[in-house]
Amino acid sequence: MTFTPTTPAGFPGTIGKTISESTPYFPDHNQGAGKPNILIVLLDDVGFADFGCYGAENNTPTIDAIAQRGLRFSGFHTTAMCSTTRAALLTGRNHHSVGVGCLANFDSGYPGYRGKITHEAGTLAEMLRPHGYRNYMVGKWHVTPLTETGPTGPFDGWPLARGFDRFYGFLDAETDQYSPEVVRDNTHVTAPGTYWTGYHLTEDLVDNAITYVADHTAGAPDTPWMMLLAPGACHAPHQAPVEYIDRCEKNYLDGWDAARERRLANQIKLGIVPPDTVLPDRNDWVLPWADVPADQKPLSIRLMAAYAAMLEHFDDHLARLVKQLEDSGQLDNTVIMVMSDNGASQEGGPLGFINAMGPFNLIAESIEEKISKIDDIGGPDTHSNFPWGWAMTANTPLKRYKQNTHSGGIRDPFVIAWPGVVNDHGGVRHNFCHAVDLAPTILEMLGLEAPTTVNGIAQMPIEGQSFAPVLSDPSATINRGPQYFEMFGHRGIVVDGWKAVAYHQMGTPFEDDVWELYHLVQDFNEMNDLAAQEPERLAKLIEMWWQEADKNKVLPLDDRFAPRFAENAERHRGNRSRYTFWKGM
Repeated sequence: MTFTPTTPAGFPGTIGKTISESTPYFPDHNQGAGKPNILIVLLDDVGFADFGCYGAENNTPTIDAIAQRGLRFSGFHTTAMCSTTRAALLTGRNHHSVGVGCLANFDSGYPGYRGKITHEAGTLAEMLRPHGYRNYMVGKWHVTPLTETGPTGPFDGWPLARGFDRFYGFLDAETDQYSPEVVRDNTHVTAPGTYWTGYHLTEDLVDNAITYVADHTAGAPDTPWMMLLAPGACHAPHQAPVEYIDRCEKNYLDGWDAARERRLANQIKLGIVPPDTVLPDRNDWVLPWADVPADQKPLSIRLMAAYAAMLEHFDDHLARLVKQLEDSGQLDNTVIMVMSDNGASQEGGPLGFINAMGPFNLIAESIEEKISKIDDIGGPDTHSNFPWGWAMTANTPLKRYKQNTHSGGIRDPFVIAWPGVVNDHGGVRHNFCHAVDLAPTILEMLGLEAPTTVNGIAQMPIEGQSFAPVLSDPSATINRGPQYFEMFGHRGIVVDGWKAVAYHQMGTPFEDDVWELYHLVQDFNEMNDLAAQEPERLAKLIEMWWQEADKNKVLPLDDRFAPRFAENAERHRGNRSRYTFWKGM
């Protein structure tokens, strides 16, 4: 009898009767050799004008130095909210398309609003892993439904199930910076310190980022890595060391009107905005600084100082990570990107607040109560956010805020240094691009194709478009298709330099929304509404918005906020009325 061994399907070697008749196969574990490391720094609720290199008085030397080694973009756009920008950035697809039409905190019962990235949309980590990359996630995740973030999971939407090899951070929208709810890999853990021992989450996150890079460099020096570092800064609560807050106060003593003027002047000087740019009127219900009551001004200034301090504090600790890259010889082989997930937040209201838990539960803070706690701002006993006037300043020279589809909500700073690719160091690019374009840009620059399957699951097409050509060539153009926007019923679309945008008042009929029309090529900050002059163009853009909305699972429009939280809590709880907390939890 003649026996012939069978070589398993898919095995590149051969199986014989004996070792001498067989051919081994060893996977190439160094297939990523020679490719650059990638560090993506995703700040939270930071406005277009908040980096020093974008015109701010804030002291951000680390970010500014990265910009000096690379480029700043003036036309980078996001999705107006945190979960949604993360979904677009991670997948290269529009956020509604992948199921994250709004916050990850709730599932609205429709395909575009599941609060979780579908597995048909692989993440950048999942795309890079087969090509030799090790992937690390540090900081805010916020693309897993709140009902799935407990110690029992399910874990299929957590970072380790979406291509990351290690994770240290938090899963929800925000957390206390002195007493955070942190997770290591798939396990909830206790933070290694408290306010009273000198602990701050920003420092802890950077410590872990440094550890991951150091471990990687020692264990796999020829293997590239990708890291997403997403600090809590500058999302509320605005908590930072008091010495930073004290130092920042002096920058805001003359109020938001003067600060806006200074920032715009700096932006013009830096080439961030066109030289003929002027400030728009103050956003709705923002008082002139001169009309703010005298007893409220110190409170307002302190609230802004806490926000600025949080950013400066992060920049100082980002410097430690950059130094580690430099000391280990990796800086010249590491792509560094720094950006924000949306514009500065309007969630502090007209006066700001000291403790968000009151307003979140519809318990108003009196102005007297706010003023009485001014010295606590930034510390462990506060959960503060700044007033609209300062959010408006952070977004200079743009209109409106986070959540809105006017530029103040969706036009954000973006800095990129790519050694060997970007040659006009310190340059500025004015091309329109979007968070959804980052993954395809990275893939193109690495010479990689988006996978057609991930873990055996057929993949959706990539919807973003690479802007790789403009990184090395300032004269290059991007022939980009339409980009729609939608958040809580606010809508917008940009096509060939034209933008149609509609502000939506929550609770009013969508058909009552008034659409505006701007030619962004000549009107950087949406000052000249051309809707009356070009009704046909506007009508065409509105029709295109509906087509894009239909294609990308934006519908049905839903402007509800608190009711969606309540519905999800009720549905998750079901008929359960008793919770037992056992020893050992």
